Amino acid sequence: MIAKEGYIFIFLSLIIMILCYAASLAMQSTIFYAFAVLFAALTLFITYFFRDPNRTFENKDGVLVSPADGKVLYVKNIGHHDFVGGDTIKIAIFLNVFDVHINRIPTDGKIDFVKYNPGKFHVASVDKASDLNEQTEIGITAKTGQKIICKQIAGLIARRIVCRIKDGDSVTAGNRFGLIRFGSRTELFVPADTKIDVKAGDHVVGSETIIGQLTSKEIDSNAEEN
Repeated sequence: MIAKEGYIFIFLSLIIMILCYAASLAMQSTIFYAFAVLFAALTLFITYFFRDPNRTFENKDGVLVSPADGKVLYVKNIGHHDFVGGDTIKIAIFLNVFDVHINRIPTDGKIDFVKYNPGKFHVASVDKASDLNEQTEIGITAKTGQKIICKQIAGLIARRIVCRIKDGDSVTAGNRFGLIRFGSRTELFVPADTKIDVKAGDHVVGSETIIGQLTSKEIDSNAEEN
């Protein structure tokens, strides 16, 4: 399966390849033949980049599934966050050009806001990209009552963020909601009492790797009463 946003790039690269190959035959030109080979390779790479595999996982209340494929850069407490409503854990995931770049919903819930922030295009693996780069910030109220944020962040090569959800949408963990083109970063901001199951250096798979478990407010209240 290929993401629909990739069709135009695949088509253009394929057309250029065909034209270069036709020109190489008509003119007996090794230069045009070399370009045909180059664009054939580029067409294959673009097709690979925009792949969109089906994924499955066991979805339960409060489960946090990875919103992207990539390498976990770090998991750290960043202190108070206004939207999350208290101490917050930040999980940063770096996507290189060989990772699947489809973004997926991390947990069941409702979209509170979708905010696009124009910015710069620093290398996505460096931490300043989190604050300075072009990005889309998505606020979600989880089914368990917790508030979390998911960020799509552009990188040095990635210059296009696609986000298909909007304020008020009800969402299901694992569902596709967008993508980032050609190298990027995805981040999660979750309450500090969230049980985190990944660490720096781990490779995670979108809509397959369970990265944590939110602590339900209802569960917390029942535990206190008992």
